[in-house]
Amino acid sequence: MAAPLPICYLNGSFEPLADARISPLDRGFLFADGVYEVLPVFSGRPFRFKEHFDRLDRSLGEIRLPSPHTHAEWHALLDELVARNGGGDMYVYIQVTRGMEYGRNHAFPAQVTPTVFGMASPLPVLTDAIREQGLKAITVDDFRWGRCDIKSIALLANVLIKQSAEDAGANEAIIVRDGKVLEGASTSVFAVIDGVLKTPPNSHQLLPGTTRDVALELARDSFDCQIAPITVAELRRAQEIWIAAATRDVLPVTLLDGVPVGTGRPGPLWAKMSLAFNDLRQRLGQLPAAASGRAPQ
Repeated sequence: MAAPLPICYLNGSFEPLADARISPLDRGFLFADGVYEVLPVFSGRPFRFKEHFDRLDRSLGEIRLPSPHTHAEWHALLDELVARNGGGDMYVYIQVTRGMEYGRNHAFPAQVTPTVFGMASPLPVLTDAIREQGLKAITVDDFRWGRCDIKSIALLANVLIKQSAEDAGANEAIIVRDGKVLEGASTSVFAVIDGVLKTPPNSHQLLPGTTRDVALELARDSFDCQIAPITVAELRRAQEIWIAAATRDVLPVTLLDGVPVGTGRPGPLWAKMSLAFNDLRQRLGQLPAAASGRAPQ
């Protein structure tokens, strides 16, 4: 991964990321008491701003933490952060914790100011090797907590799962529970099964994917799509497997647990989806500034 961009936002000010500091008594540090959001920025404009910050509001609501900003205030903060880092294409990470109290008490403290942090990083590049060869994935049994629909900063289980993929020489781990596919360690999952593009339905066991929803919108123009459970057996006989994330659009998986997926090369439906995402990016770059928070219709 490329190094992050140099300017961050922390509690009301923009400053060099290398100099940013928070208290060790922050509840995000002590309890992982906080949530986060990640969204891509194309041509200096946040992509699907409303959808991402609706999801942030939902995560904050689920942990009973009022949002420290309105959508308009968040948008202004992001615009400034992007501008201070040179504009163009990047992705932004936003984290909100319950804040700092002088002590360590499990119950919510009264009259504590949330900690708000934002940083930007270059978008990963879709390389020729990925286009031609795809990615490797493994399947891993789910051992995470029961509210994976909250975009919590408590990601130790995901870190361990992702490391298991690294240890196996794979790019991603696809999480399964009770014989059903849920999501990747940091991605949503699609599978082309008997010509139908399928993705698991939302539940407490997986994070609602904003990029997944964009892919479904694009796919419905050309593909037969279903939001439906995917069994592990179906995944293993899929003609194509994709993973989706805000920072990477949709990528093809061509090797699952050491076995080729379909032909063992990126499939024709993924190629169409990749072109559709590229076209969407180009159209977004042509929009007037007033439309910067939404995708072209």
